[in-house]
Amino acid sequence: MKPGPDETATAEELRKRIAAQFGRSLHIRTLDTGSCAVCEQEIRLLAAPHYDLHRLGFFFTPAPRHADLLLVTGPMVRAFELAARKAYEAMPGPKVVVATGACALGGVYQSDPFVHGEVDAVLPVDVWIPGCPPSPLALLHGLGVAVGRLAEKTPSLTFVADGDGNAR
Repeated sequence: MKPGPDETATAEELRKRIAAQFGRSLHIRTLDTGSCAVCEQEIRLLAAPHYDLHRLGFFFTPAPRHADLLLVTGPMVRAFELAARKAYEAMPGPKVVVATGACALGGVYQSDPFVHGEVDAVLPVDVWIPGCPPSPLALLHGLGVAVGRLAEKTPSLTFVADGDGNAR
């Protein structure tokens, strides 16, 4: 199935926004805080040829120190609170946190002694992506919104190198 003209134009616009803000790419660190792993399966689909996340300038990184965006899934189990805070603190600024899926938004588990119930009880969330699980297109839309939030946090800062190789 080939993408339609609207999808192609939207993808191209998103790729240009990422390139304008970051030069070449935006790096994502995924963080599972107690999910059932269905959201992670949908996230993995983004790297498949049909969605081809890399052509848009998004890349996954295993290290939070290299990440611009923290993509969090799960209901923020209290046992993961310290790990989530450490991952967030290890990220360089500016940074964006995206809560992904109904569990992360607090719609499935209520707060109790074992579960916070929502990501923003522990981390400052910039973008919420609903769904159980969210579709890959919903994830792409949320990542596009996250690029905008990151741009808002850095209005005068750019990571793009000008033509002579000097960063502005």
